[in-house]
Amino acid sequence: MEEAVDKAVKLFHQRGYDAVGVAELGSELGIKPPSFYAAFGNKAGLFQRALERYTASKASVFGNARAKGGSVTEVIERTLLEAARIYPERDGAAGCLVIDGTRNSIDPEARALAAALKEAGRASIRDFIATEFPERADELASLVTIALAGMSSAARDGAKASTLKAFAEAAGRAFRQEAVRA
Repeated sequence: MEEAVDKAVKLFHQRGYDAVGVAELGSELGIKPPSFYAAFGNKAGLFQRALERYTASKASVFGNARAKGGSVTEVIERTLLEAARIYPERDGAAGCLVIDGTRNSIDPEARALAAALKEAGRASIRDFIATEFPERADELASLVTIALAGMSSAARDGAKASTLKAFAEAAGRAFRQEAVRA
């Protein structure tokens, strides 16, 4: 079943939640509708599994950057650079599935799934920043999450890796400056 979820991750990441139909998912995953519904409940159930799989992978730019250790500024700079490395188009998918997978979606369940992950990610970044900069943690977390969202959107619009890297470096410098500002 994990191979099927991996295929779903790719489809949702390439085209977004609303652009992928249940019939296409069944065909791509090699399962008939009764098996699809038995395994996932509905399309949103598969999307939830896909998001879980995606966020447990190298796509977790903050989690992976944090795992390497370092100060808050080092980890945030690494997070931004990691996003610049993985967000450009690969295999027909660009940006971040969590950030952009339900952009303009009409499905409230899918939007809620993505929104919960975005909020959890932001809270994790905020809590980590608070270990060194407690008074500014919320403001600095917004700087990081807005930068990541912008990078994801730019990647989906075709921004090159070099452009995203230059932005990540500038955003990292801005974060460092803002973090130490009184």
